[in-house]
Amino acid sequence: MSKERARRRAEREREAAIRAAARASEAERRERHEARKRALRRMTPTWTPRGKQTGPLARRARTRTSLLLAALLAVNVLVWVVRPDWPARLAALVLTLLVLPVLLVLVRRR
Repeated sequence: MSKERARRRAEREREAAIRAAARASEAERRERHEARKRALRRMTPTWTPRGKQTGPLARRARTRTSLLLAALLAVNVLVWVVRPDWPARLAALVLTLLVLPVLLVLVRRR
């Protein structure tokens, strides 16, 4: 009976050692991951926004951007409806894509 208890205890200790090694390995992996994240955070500028900006000014800026995008979309739809030829349609689309960043800067500028 004591040999059986000793064998079971040895088996439990072996399994506990395996679980402890797995936990240590997981903790080490997690620590490396956190170290990488900390290093990346140090390299990124602190002025970058983290998430959606809130407040009345941000809402106004989003509204202006949305209205600009809606207007450009309306112009493209109008060109597609009025002009049957493909070169004009594609030219309007390319022109919209080229002008969009400039207009966004002008709309957001204070």
